[in-house]
Amino acid sequence: MRPPFVGFIRKFFLLVLVSALCCSSSTHGSTKSEKTLAIIKPDGLSGNYTDDIKRTILDYGFSIIKEKIVQLDEITVKRFYAEHSSKCFFSSLVKYMTSGPVLVMVLDKDNAIADWRALMGPTDANKAKITHPHSIRALCGLDTEKNCVHGSDSLKSAQREIPFFFGELSADVIAEHDEL
Repeated sequence: MRPPFVGFIRKFFLLVLVSALCCSSSTHGSTKSEKTLAIIKPDGLSGNYTDDIKRTILDYGFSIIKEKIVQLDEITVKRFYAEHSSKCFFSSLVKYMTSGPVLVMVLDKDNAIADWRALMGPTDANKAKITHPHSIRALCGLDTEKNCVHGSDSLKSAQREIPFFFGELSADVIAEHDEL
């Protein structure tokens, strides 16, 4: 049985896509296929949201190029989230991300990074419930840390994060842009 949020996510994302298509402009006049890293975090897997999130990803035109379930260890999490190492929440983040398996995916589509981030919603699930009530984080996240999903925040981040988990995908393959 599908949770009721799936229909809401679809409607929300359609509005985001229509808005982006109508209002966006790029220096080349078109979007280009890009890849982004997506992670369904321990609360997403343990909460049985995986199938619905993957179905939503596919319904909105993303292709899942690669995927794998992994149990992250402390060293791996500390390396992956190294830019947050000086922040007060870092030790809690490490503990949370090692608390259960995660599903790591490489998504591909035009404007993948921005579209995946829009579908996820704000980092803080409590804020997402108010400002983006149909986003994934609003519907299955709990707070800023336990927010169900992760996505690369920029092309540069995607170029670092994808090879981190999928070494066989080089930065050259990931970047199908002139912007490099």
